[in-house]
Amino acid sequence: MTDPTSGHGAGAAESGEQPKQTSILRVVSASMIGTTVEWYDFFLYGSAAALVFNKLFFPDYDPLVGVMLAFATYAIGFVARPLGGLVFGHFGDKLGRKKLLVLSLLLMGAATFLMGLLPTYASIGVAAPLLLIFLRLVQGFAVGGEWGGAVLIVSEHGDAKRRGFWASWPQAGVPAGNLLATAVLAVLATVQSDAAFEAWGWRIPFLLSGVLVGIGLWIRLAVEESPVFVEAVKKAGENPAPERAPILSVLRYSWREVLIAMGARFGENASYYVITAFVLTYLTTHLELPKSLGLNAVLVGSAVHFAVIPFWGWLSDIVGRRVVYLFGAVGMGVWAFAFFALLDTASAWGTIAAVTVGLVLHGAMYSPQAAFFSELFGTKVRYSGASIGYQLASIAAGGLAPLIATALLSSTGASVAISLYVAATCAITIVAVYLATETRGRSLVDAGGPDDAGDPRSTAAGATIER
Repeated sequence: MTDPTSGHGAGAAESGEQPKQTSILRVVSASMIGTTVEWYDFFLYGSAAALVFNKLFFPDYDPLVGVMLAFATYAIGFVARPLGGLVFGHFGDKLGRKKLLVLSLLLMGAATFLMGLLPTYASIGVAAPLLLIFLRLVQGFAVGGEWGGAVLIVSEHGDAKRRGFWASWPQAGVPAGNLLATAVLAVLATVQSDAAFEAWGWRIPFLLSGVLVGIGLWIRLAVEESPVFVEAVKKAGENPAPERAPILSVLRYSWREVLIAMGARFGENASYYVITAFVLTYLTTHLELPKSLGLNAVLVGSAVHFAVIPFWGWLSDIVGRRVVYLFGAVGMGVWAFAFFALLDTASAWGTIAAVTVGLVLHGAMYSPQAAFFSELFGTKVRYSGASIGYQLASIAAGGLAPLIATALLSSTGASVAISLYVAATCAITIVAVYLATETRGRSLVDAGGPDDAGDPRSTAAGATIER
């Protein structure tokens, strides 16, 4: 049997033949570890924004206004993500998935490490938040390119029958990164006084990123290029066609798929950041509870989230991507109201239940998303198409979610408006996924040239679909 990581296993991978277990496990492990490191960096900022950045970089404001300003810089990272998706997607479709994955990891690690060295507003005034914003932009740019490459290199190595399961593991890197970031912050909050944590303790998790990036880079460099991409390049060389930028092919042939991906992302992305980032603000500022309560709840919820994501991916291989995705979206729309009711009990168990059940329902959307988005696009535009759909939605969804939630809380003083907001984003996702075509079992091998790769008449878009 051909090793799918050797660059010659595309046929085996797409025919349903079982790839060598050690090979697919190596690819999945490298992709997931790198993703975990990058999202550790990204989520670390969200937790710090909710806990200390409002005091260290925006100290001259009312507490809720300071939090809103901190979350505004948090949202800026999401604004940079589509640009990262465009740039990394273009070169990922031209040069391959692996090179761009390595670059995204280096950029993210450098930005996060430098955040740990930043002077605060008290030291250098307005230059402090400006530098913070710049580094947040670099973070967002790097994450914008990370997701597409991480899920595609796994999807394109594995076989169609188990693609949902294998591709879900890079998705599990997201709660793993959040788990790691929250765990570090929770330990520091436990062993340090609030004064020590605000003075210097918050810097430790950011500086720790340098070590984690080194480990992730060492593992990621060991992965071979996607065999599906290698095969597509080979076919393009044998049948030369006029070159077109991948983004142009996506916009010409696959704009419907991009819109589907954006809509599917909306409820998933917004709900996640309300559950994991805004919850800290709600508990500490609105309910005046200790920050350790929220951190511990997110910690437990993230551990369960990590465990259920592969299950949802496996289930999507059996019943289809859309069924699992719709279950999560409908469930989340309903749970948005129970979520705040449980938080308002001010009990540890109520808070843990609110976060954990929310993340289980989120996993039903997020897990099949990797295979679903990969199966929407042809090889020569897959990185661009998946990244654009994924990242464009992140601006209005996840990027603004904590800011909108904080503004609604500030203006109404209650959580009902926030629940309605989350439910509305889930309604958008329900419509998008309902209108989509089931993609389970779709081949990722294209007919060939760069024009055909984005054309819905190509093999990737026209293959027989299991129902």
